Amino acid sequence: MTPTFDHAGAPAAATLSIDDLVDRARALVATGERRLLGIAGTPGAGKSTVSDALLAALGDEAILVGMDGFHLANEELERLGRRGRKGAPDTFDVEGYIALLDRIRAGRTVYAPRFDRSLEESIGSAVLVPAEVPLVITEGNYLLHDAFGWDAVASRLDEIWFLDVEAAERRERLVARRLSHDHPHDEAVAWVRDVDEANAAVVERGRHRAHLVITVSDAPAGGLGHHEGASS
Repeated sequence: MTPTFDHAGAPAAATLSIDDLVDRARALVATGERRLLGIAGTPGAGKSTVSDALLAALGDEAILVGMDGFHLANEELERLGRRGRKGAPDTFDVEGYIALLDRIRAGRTVYAPRFDRSLEESIGSAVLVPAEVPLVITEGNYLLHDAFGWDAVASRLDEIWFLDVEAAERRERLVARRLSHDHPHDEAVAWVRDVDEANAAVVERGRHRAHLVITVSDAPAGGLGHHEGASS
């Protein structure tokens, strides 16, 4: 199923399967030209899960460049007094992210950073993006945000999907993710309540700028892919 959407007005909303999303992504690169697909949504919406599914289905035709690779380093966040709300819109190198998207759009071979959950830090030049790969997927919370320089991101992307998920399910996923990384239960719950929920409210305000708002009908249980970053 390929729903119509009206980006000039309200975005279309659809309940789609993973296979539907794979078909839509394939249609984006049918000509073989370089395309950029953005997958946005609140923390815990399943952006990484959908990205992983697309990568598995598309093979050499797609590669992922995550927004979370542009987290400012913890040392810099400490200096700025923002370490306690890592993942907020002003805790990223937004200009660096936009510059990389421009280089990708130009069809160059580039290296992108990757966020390492075990280190809670980004690793520079960790992802090779070959010039011949037609689809570059980028996922993150703030692809549709309109402050701190994020408003320049959307114009670099050919399509942006916003993943919709129930708030209670999202919170359960986020607590489970932090527990899986050995955070104490009380700390995990407090982080989700005080940090992730605040970020989610900011992210929700940009959903009207998406091309398509999607509820994934067959998202895997748990709903979180392996590369979810600190703000995903």
